[in-house]
Amino acid sequence: MHIYANPARFLQLAKWLMPLLFWSGLVLSLGAVAWGLLMVPPDRLMGETVRILFIHVPAAWLGMGGWAGIAISSAMLLIWKHPLAALSARAIAVPGMVFCAICLATGSIWGRPTWGTWWEWDGRLTSMLVLLFLYAGYIALTEATEKEGGSGKIAAIFGLVGAVNVPIINRSVVWWNSLHQPPSITMGKSAIDAAYLWPLLVAVIGFSLLFGGIVLMRMRALIAEAQVEARLRRQALDDDAPRAAASVPVMEQA
Repeated sequence: MHIYANPARFLQLAKWLMPLLFWSGLVLSLGAVAWGLLMVPPDRLMGETVRILFIHVPAAWLGMGGWAGIAISSAMLLIWKHPLAALSARAIAVPGMVFCAICLATGSIWGRPTWGTWWEWDGRLTSMLVLLFLYAGYIALTEATEKEGGSGKIAAIFGLVGAVNVPIINRSVVWWNSLHQPPSITMGKSAIDAAYLWPLLVAVIGFSLLFGGIVLMRMRALIAEAQVEARLRRQALDDDAPRAAASVPVMEQA
């Protein structure tokens, strides 16, 4: 990974990788959603509402995966001082928060006809809501740090500490018996019928590729913004230098 610590090398990689991830992810995502909405049969218990599965599950996966990416980037910043690690975490935070919010919104819509309520304070929903607040706090912290010119270590520590919530979300349906169903997909087996499983896997892959393309897009924008700011600071220093020299009084000759 250190070979891409140089922003120029990273930008060369992102130049072709970003559109590849974005467009392939967009095609797969739209195809999987269309597959789920138009071709998958209604579930015998949940009926037509099962179709929200193809947006809800990828959104939940990327909401948790996004914070895992923030935690990895934070560790790289604290341990190896990777120059792009802080930018990577900042680039992940906003799309991660968006997918987390989509997960909560679609889950609420799904829960109304399935559970008879829009919201229930069970372990999975509550821990996912905590994750949304963590995203909001992280974004606010990084924005404040950027404006004040402070160290990114505080945000990195916050990113690592917040990662404790990710396994809690994952295991919440096992640790606490509540309305939310237990895991449908575990290591080596699945409780989901193949008619739903295959379009769901395509949706997860598609949304993940789309997420990666968006993160690379945001990283490129943040690097460009940093380069513009650095150029403006250098230009301001160059403009101030002649004025400073002109303001120095010329010593009279003896």
